[in-house]
Amino acid sequence: MLDTVPLQSRFLEHADHYARWSGLAIGIVAAQQLVTMDSGDITLPLVFAITAFGLCAVGGVLLGDTLALHPQKAVRTASLAPRLVRAHVPPHMAPLLLLQAASLATLLVIGAVTASSDPDRIGGAGRVISVTCEGMPASLGPWPGLYYSGPMFCALAIGTPACVWALRRIAHGPGDDQQRRNRAWAITGAWGLLVSSQVLLVVLMIFVALTENACAGPLGAATIVVICPLGLLSLFTFGWSLITVVAPRAVDDEAVDDRTFDDE
Repeated sequence: MLDTVPLQSRFLEHADHYARWSGLAIGIVAAQQLVTMDSGDITLPLVFAITAFGLCAVGGVLLGDTLALHPQKAVRTASLAPRLVRAHVPPHMAPLLLLQAASLATLLVIGAVTASSDPDRIGGAGRVISVTCEGMPASLGPWPGLYYSGPMFCALAIGTPACVWALRRIAHGPGDDQQRRNRAWAITGAWGLLVSSQVLLVVLMIFVALTENACAGPLGAATIVVICPLGLLSLFTFGWSLITVVAPRAVDDEAVDDRTFDDE
């Protein structure tokens, strides 16, 4: 009877890994199917593919965290100091991901406000931005208006509360500090995949639209200068998030230890 507990624990630990990896694999397959679907618009399938990949990654991590067994090695007395979510998330990457999420929301709102209808397409509202080029009206696209940003808003509205709830559950749940940090890092990485992939897509859309011809003007050039560093940052956070989801291992550095000292 005593030998069955470690076996069950190892099985559930592997189930955690398999769920995370399966979420990534399903997301890749779903993205491949969506990006190749028949559509008169090449951008919309890409939006659906990126959104599906991010949601599958989040779903796989959340499922894995639910399946995994997190026993406590010893009975610990209760502490009056509350456990904080920020004490378990990555101390350096979490602020970058929050900055990206805020930037993404800002870009999507600006895109929705400035977007207009494409005169060459029926039902093309929210696809392009209208500018004046050499005294003549012109349309630049694809533009992240509501036509494209709708699925992105929905993905953020689904994935963000689910990840926040999971982080709160981890912070106040059983397990030692290292276990809770590993789980919190995995969920942070999954949310990072959702956010950074969408930031990359929005930056790419804006870059393509504003460099389509010479009609963007000085404001368009300034916009490109602003969004390019954001795109590079998103590439970095996407890579970090992917590695963290595949093999989450929280670093027990001094910054984390200082913030969790009062909780122990």
